[in-house]
Amino acid sequence: MNHWLVKSEPETYSWQTFVKDGKTAWTGVRNYQARIHLRAMKPGDAVLFYHSGETKDIVGLAKVVKAAYADPTAKEGDWVCVDLAPVKPLAKPVNLPTVKADKALKDMVLVNNSRLSVQPVTPAQFERVMQLAETKM
Repeated sequence: MNHWLVKSEPETYSWQTFVKDGKTAWTGVRNYQARIHLRAMKPGDAVLFYHSGETKDIVGLAKVVKAAYADPTAKEGDWVCVDLAPVKPLAKPVNLPTVKADKALKDMVLVNNSRLSVQPVTPAQFERVMQLAETKM
């Protein structure tokens, strides 16, 4: 199993909306590096859900339920999306300053390339985020 982090501004698509929807196609990604990550996602992979914008918190745990397929929102180009489903909210959201201050997370993509909307997370980083969130898988 691989681990990932996806970002969304709460005003655009919040964790609460995601939970209410029960599942979503993660569409609209138009970054080549993020597209590579979307293509690598497999059903069952764990996904951290991050609120970008003003709050900057990892707030929930999701999973990939459908591997990459053509993004129906793309008018042109070879863009893909995956289907995600919520698993559970984190008991304690983990904010960006906490991530940046944690030695175990210093190499996390979120710290070094915070604008990337879909990014890999190492197993050790994932485990550390879950510890900080006081949440069991």
